[in-house]
Amino acid sequence: MTNRLKLGLVGADAAGRGWGPVAHMPALKGIEQIELAALCTSRPESAAAAAKAYGIRAFHDINELVAQPDIDIISTVVRIPNHYEVVMAALHAGKHVYCEWPLGASLSETEEMATVARDKGVVTAIGLQGRHDPSLTYIKELYDQGWLGELLTVNLTMQTGGALERPSQRDYEREISKGAHLFNIVGGHTLAYLAYCFGPLSELSAKVATRVKQLHMEITAVPYHADGWRMAVYGSKGTIIATTQGLPQITPVTLVGSQGNDPLSELPVPEHLRFVPKAVPFGPPQNVGQAYVRMAEAIREGKHFAPNFDDALKVHQLLDSVQRSSDEGRVVKPG
Repeated sequence: MTNRLKLGLVGADAAGRGWGPVAHMPALKGIEQIELAALCTSRPESAAAAAKAYGIRAFHDINELVAQPDIDIISTVVRIPNHYEVVMAALHAGKHVYCEWPLGASLSETEEMATVARDKGVVTAIGLQGRHDPSLTYIKELYDQGWLGELLTVNLTMQTGGALERPSQRDYEREISKGAHLFNIVGGHTLAYLAYCFGPLSELSAKVATRVKQLHMEITAVPYHADGWRMAVYGSKGTIIATTQGLPQITPVTLVGSQGNDPLSELPVPEHLRFVPKAVPFGPPQNVGQAYVRMAEAIREGKHFAPNFDDALKVHQLLDSVQRSSDEGRVVKPG
């Protein structure tokens, strides 16, 4: 494809670690609509190493990157406390922006970024990849088509890595002010998908608790705790059970379902819901690639893109409502 949109990726480890090399770079390599044209790190040495490792020009100053006239999109996969600086620099430069979830470390940061994005009139994307996953999208399609009938109940349980043990380099994630804790990240992904699929919550009652207390130990090995996610959806006409051995925005989801009194059987996901090329691997790159394809369409054709920064703000507000309900011990209306 000629005249591809050019993207600058902020957060690219030369050794291939992190969400950028694991998900974003393979996704961009496999799609035609967007070209990975530049990288940005935090230090001159890491920028030089990234340029050498990936054969792409690299910067160590976000302001220098956003000043490049040929760059159309800035995508950030840096730590959450650094989202604000990168996103605001890109927005003020008039760039389209993709930011991984959560958008801001706090609700106030998110409100400011969403407001500036709206004022600038650029296309924004928030990395709530579950909304682009083929299997999860198929559940929404079936619900919208009436396959489930009237929604009776949704039960979702999960166990995620990092909840029971963390290395010292991730200590910052325990600080509420950094916005990188499980409640914000995993909770946000989960609530965002539920609201997208089944509609916004009209009211909620929540109990938030720290189930794993803090303990520091110096050891040479850590216990293994497997990830897992299961959602059971029951309607007046049908049932769907979705499971994955990780988190649904990252790992493949298996669907089984039935209508009436029929036994549960596999629900094959329609091919049209996976619209990235086969060159994009399954796993972390797939849903990131799906988001990039849709984002490119929105930029080229002037279409609405979702989830965007306004959608991110709604999820941050929903999380705030969950915490408020828990703190005050009462039912609250989100928002």
